[in-house]
Amino acid sequence: MSAEVAKNARELLLKEYRGVLSTHSKSMPGFPFGSVVPYCLDEQGRPLILISRIAQHTHNLQKDPKCSMLVGEREADDVQAVGRLTYLAHAQKLAEPAAIEAAAERYYRYFPDSQNYHQAHDFDFWVLNPARHRYIGGFGAIHWIDDLTLANPFAGKAEISMVEHMNSDHAKAIAHYVELAGLPNSTPAQLAGIDSEGMHLRIGQAVYWLPFAAPCNTPTQVREALVSLAHAQSWPKKAQS
Repeated sequence: MSAEVAKNARELLLKEYRGVLSTHSKSMPGFPFGSVVPYCLDEQGRPLILISRIAQHTHNLQKDPKCSMLVGEREADDVQAVGRLTYLAHAQKLAEPAAIEAAAERYYRYFPDSQNYHQAHDFDFWVLNPARHRYIGGFGAIHWIDDLTLANPFAGKAEISMVEHMNSDHAKAIAHYVELAGLPNSTPAQLAGIDSEGMHLRIGQAVYWLPFAAPCNTPTQVREALVSLAHAQSWPKKAQS
């Protein structure tokens, strides 16, 4: 299994922001229980979810943390001809105050409305610790992947600083990224997150991931990439790995 396959699978996980979480049913033993959940990736590159303590899937995970999340390309005309990923995992509820605080700061940037019901109701953050992955990149392109996660080198203060700076001072550049990528522009976009391979923009309730032409491993490289995109006439092709 090539590194390129793992990269393609990870990019699908980055591009999407909701999946079907399948848990082991507590009330109907032996049956899988599917539910839709929004997610973003945490500092280690694992899916981070916010779920209610009274939800059925939460009761299921408390009894058996083994689960999977199916992620597919949104708005595909032929779902069997495009990428989809089954992320098999052990779910873990975050308990340490520092971990919860970091998760909340990140998750709220992606899903601002979640702050209201998280603080007003009984919701908890969970992460999906990877066990194995089944990635289908199209007809006949079927792979088992043991490891596809990639830690975010900017998670924390560096990312917060870059995101706040772009949203406060460079709205025109963000609007240009939206135009270059052909994204909906009915609502002004906000930068939600930055990782080594790209950036997330939030437009209304939707989240979009846009790849950099080449990986960025330092804030300086990110700044150079963002400046270059602000002057680009078309979205650059990614460098071949």
